[in-house]
Amino acid sequence: MTLDELSPGERAVITDLADAGEGGGVMRRMMELGIVRGTGVRVIRRAPAGDPVEVELRGYRLTVRRSLAKKITVARRGGVVR
Repeated sequence: MTLDELSPGERAVITDLADAGEGGGVMRRMMELGIVRGTGVRVIRRAPAGDPVEVELRGYRLTVRRSLAKKITVARRGGVVR
């Protein structure tokens, strides 16, 4: 499953990152932000139209576009946290 498929409050672990294109700059930036394999992530909320998605990882919150969230493969962990 991918990050964009999680509901608000759900937790997961990042298992893989698909190539985001644009010469690898996007992938490098994602890694700089802490979006790497093995990192725990929780969906905080999403905009009414579903884009963007706000997530929490490594003690901070980050907002990512849905197109990027589709490139982040995750495995569900735990339950829903409200």
